[in-house]
Amino acid sequence: VQLQASGGGLVQAGGNLRLSCTDSGRTFSAYGMAWFRQAPGKEREFVAGINWSGTMTDYADSVNGRFTISRDNAKNQVYLQMNTLKPEDTAIYYCAMDRLPARRIPTTSNLEYHYWGQGTQVTVSS
Repeated sequence: VQLQASGGGLVQAGGNLRLSCTDSGRTFSAYGMAWFRQAPGKEREFVAGINWSGTMTDYADSVNGRFTISRDNAKNQVYLQMNTLKPEDTAIYYCAMDRLPARRIPTTSNLEYHYWGQGTQVTVSS
């Protein structure tokens, strides 16, 4: 498993970005995926999660209604569509793969994610 995140950048408040994460392995479709973020001086926090089949999603309260997580198992990719961005969304965003296969409901604990991408910087200016 090797996760590669992309799509970050600098955007003005109210703007949109779409993050992508690609897995180079062969077992992507069996595992739930999530996006976490870490702002300077803060702990890494859960942003959004999606189960292995894409039928269940979960979001942090701070992004619910603005962000959408999705996946394409044929392409080994997971996405995070981020709309109406706010300065407080500024952080490094990481994609992560669940340590257990076929979990029905995405877990929000970073301890349950075994593989991590390298992170992509998102900066929202006010």
